[in-house]
Amino acid sequence: MLKGYARASLEKQAIDRQLDELAAAGVSPGHLYQEKITGTKRDRPELNRLLAALQAGDTVITVELSRVSRSTKDLLEIVDLIHRKGAHFRSLNETWLDTTTPQGQLIFTIFAGLCQFERDLTAERTKSGLKAAAARGRKGGRPATKPEQVAAVEALRQAGTKIDDIAAQTGVGRSTVSRIIAAMKAREAGADS
Repeated sequence: MLKGYARASLEKQAIDRQLDELAAAGVSPGHLYQEKITGTKRDRPELNRLLAALQAGDTVITVELSRVSRSTKDLLEIVDLIHRKGAHFRSLNETWLDTTTPQGQLIFTIFAGLCQFERDLTAERTKSGLKAAAARGRKGGRPATKPEQVAAVEALRQAGTKIDDIAAQTGVGRSTVSRIIAAMKAREAGADS
């Protein structure tokens, strides 16, 4: 079954052309998924709904790749998810990406391999950089939270201050504030037992 996906970044942008092209490609109106949301967000309700509804043998069709994703990594992850469901992916404007054909599968596999190669090189460069820094006596990672910052977070929390306000007042990141509070609660629970 053909399932179409159309997207525009802004509410005021029309997607009629995309819908017309998807209909001309054979997508029935009941299988068109459309939304107006930025392509840089990975969490898109209609795209998620389409992916959840996929069955083996289905083909997802889009007018152009930029409607599905703004990054190669994200696109490859989405197409890989489609493949894991036993479905296919096809772009009307980028005819080379049609995983219903052996040629399209080959090209997709090459792109996926290149992306994996880049991820591996990045990881290797990171490890090498950390090793070189360690040899010079430098330690990687985020700087440790200062004891006075921890004390300030704990005092503000005990006073009933909200996490976002604590972060703003202390200059400590929200996730770090949450970790400090969790550790504080764990200490209190341990003292009670």
